[in-house]
Amino acid sequence: MTEPGLVVVDKAGGMTSHDVVARVRRLAGTRKVGHAGTLDPMATGVLVLGVDRATRLLGHLMLTEKAYDATVRLGQSTNTDDAEGETLATASTDHLDGEAIRAAFAGQVGDIEQVPTTVSAIKVDGKRAYALARAGESVELAARPVTIHELAVHAIRREGAVTDVDISVRCSSGTYVRAIARDVGATLGVGGHLTALRRTAVGPYGVDMAHTLEELGEEFAVLPIADAARAAFASYDLDEEQARDVRVGRRLALGLAGLTAVFAPDGAFLALYEPTADASVARPVAVFTG
Repeated sequence: MTEPGLVVVDKAGGMTSHDVVARVRRLAGTRKVGHAGTLDPMATGVLVLGVDRATRLLGHLMLTEKAYDATVRLGQSTNTDDAEGETLATASTDHLDGEAIRAAFAGQVGDIEQVPTTVSAIKVDGKRAYALARAGESVELAARPVTIHELAVHAIRREGAVTDVDISVRCSSGTYVRAIARDVGATLGVGGHLTALRRTAVGPYGVDMAHTLEELGEEFAVLPIADAARAAFASYDLDEEQARDVRVGRRLALGLAGLTAVFAPDGAFLALYEPTADASVARPVAVFTG
């Protein structure tokens, strides 16, 4: 069986995240494979999977920031806020200049309240919003705080009556790029939706270290759990006595600044620890030995 660690996949379009997990399970020879956050079938790019006990890292990785490249089409709104939905309305964008378009995108940057897209996986009364929306039911989702750290407009292209805008986004977990497209279109009064989406990074794991499923089929590449933990979290190297305490889940007399990966003297990843109310003591969040 494959060693515990992360598999960073460059997902192709047209596949669900579950499709990717199923393929990696076969390649890894284990059913213990999970993913940190989903990608829509139309989206491509970075999908981080955990193998064996590294699956327990995924819940912590889901909280990290993400980066995307996307194309927004202004002048058309859809019921899914992307190109896979039905067109709800169209409007000419001939009157919009580059300055107005850039200003509308700039208005999305910072700490904002964003209403998730109606075809999100958020649960409403125990059911997924996308299931309700596709069943024709009205879905109203509450706005949620998200952070757009950076949004760059790279190109603005007139395509007949519509306008396509290529952007890159660095944002907090929980941000919907489709909602950015929808909201910019609404701000400009012409509607908008997403026509292309590529995730370029999940935390420290970028597309430059990702492998396609075809590449993984030829040579299965796993980022060892120790390397994955050092890349994603602050790290602390323990002495032997501390390592023994960690293996049995004891608290440590350590002043940590935040969630920290702790390592045995031989470099083995042992656990994630976080500070307690007493800043000089740290408690285990998850222990990965055994």
